[in-house]
Amino acid sequence: MESMLNLLPKNVFCYFDDICKIPRPSKKEEKIVAYLIDFAEKHSLEYKKDEVGNVLIFKPATKGMEKVKTVVLQSHVDMVGEKNDGVVHDFENDPIVPYIEDGWVKAMGTTLGADCGIGMAAMLAALADEEIKHGALECLFTVDEETGLTGAKALPKKFFSGKILINLDSEDDGELFIGCAGGIDTTIRLTYTTEPVPSDYVGYKLSIKGLLGGHSGDDINKGRPNAIKLLNRFLWRMSMKYDFRINAYEGGNLRNAIPREASAIFCISSDLVSKILKNYSNFRRHLEDEYRHVEKEMQIEFVKVETPHHVIDEISQLDLLAAIQACPSGVIAMSTKIDGLVETSTNLASVKFVHGREALITTSQRSSIKSKLYDAVDTVKSLFSLTSARVTTSNAYPGWEPDTNSEILGITKNVYKKLFNEEPKVKAVHAGLECGLFSEKYPALDMISFGPTIKDVHSPGEKLEITTVNKFWTLLKNVLAEIPVQE
Repeated sequence: MESMLNLLPKNVFCYFDDICKIPRPSKKEEKIVAYLIDFAEKHSLEYKKDEVGNVLIFKPATKGMEKVKTVVLQSHVDMVGEKNDGVVHDFENDPIVPYIEDGWVKAMGTTLGADCGIGMAAMLAALADEEIKHGALECLFTVDEETGLTGAKALPKKFFSGKILINLDSEDDGELFIGCAGGIDTTIRLTYTTEPVPSDYVGYKLSIKGLLGGHSGDDINKGRPNAIKLLNRFLWRMSMKYDFRINAYEGGNLRNAIPREASAIFCISSDLVSKILKNYSNFRRHLEDEYRHVEKEMQIEFVKVETPHHVIDEISQLDLLAAIQACPSGVIAMSTKIDGLVETSTNLASVKFVHGREALITTSQRSSIKSKLYDAVDTVKSLFSLTSARVTTSNAYPGWEPDTNSEILGITKNVYKKLFNEEPKVKAVHAGLECGLFSEKYPALDMISFGPTIKDVHSPGEKLEITTVNKFWTLLKNVLAEIPVQE
């Protein structure tokens, strides 16, 4: 198997190889933080760490550039841990296993962590490289971006001094990002009771898996189905036609990922089996026809299982299935200001039965317009308020207002054109970036975000395009060399 150590740029891929070996799921970043501190000490670089684990490493200006403006380079250290069904992997202890295929770096059955591991690798390369030219650098490594941006939220004021920040958490070569959406999580808890299963009932399990899934910001407009919504179509319809009782329901995992898998265990009367199987056959045919051009690896399984001892009560089942059936998931509105940008969306992220008495439903809403964001939240809240569920919101984060007159934008555009003889696209992103939080604490901060091409983030299909990493590193080096002196 070809090693990443043979890829160009070698220094960046060397550090990315190191990073892949270090488990770093969100909220469990102790090992990667220790690695960063060890790196700073080995390279005799000053550093500091705040109470939540954010690390800032300082590098003095290269000779002759002492008067150049200080630049903050920034990436988050955590990664989304998603794996294919049947893959054995402990994200808290096992390394990611990368491999190279057709010009891309991928991972064996799991997320790769190029989001934002490749940004971290570029920062470490910049800190270690004695050849590149730059003013003073402050490299900010934040924790827990993927599950609520809590590292950026907790960042102390005046933690860094630079007035220019380059965020390295974007995923499209040739695109420069100057704005992002804000977001909120809306969580629903529906309490249920259980009832014994009649003696003549049998158990079945319906599973949908192998979907593309993806990032609930970047991929929400790509027509990819939500596994929970697909599963619920069948459950809702059967519950309206037959005495159909649910024992278990599980789908999705992360708040910022489109669900790839969902399953339910249910019980039916023995004399209804043939009718349910006929309905399932039609359901499967419809899904395969609807998504044959999108979901090449979709798997739909309907199997008999050991009959459970209990099911949830009828009223709770009706509330749960009806609300999930009606719950929006996908694009709500496109931007009227920026062509092709999703303005507002909502994602039905996960449904799980917990503690044997509660259905926990996680959703997230995003918008580049604050008032529209809260309207989307109210849509979800009002829907579930029709049931007996308790609805709460959390993890709110602000958007980042685009500034087309940004100095760092002008510098980066000019450098990109000079290097690659083409005009980069200037865009905003529907995903959340930590830049929105930085702008609240540092109102005068001039920011931009760029990176290499990464596809299918937050899913086991995540892949990093090798050739774009070299372009990304070349762009970063040359932008740093063009930063002007302090006025």
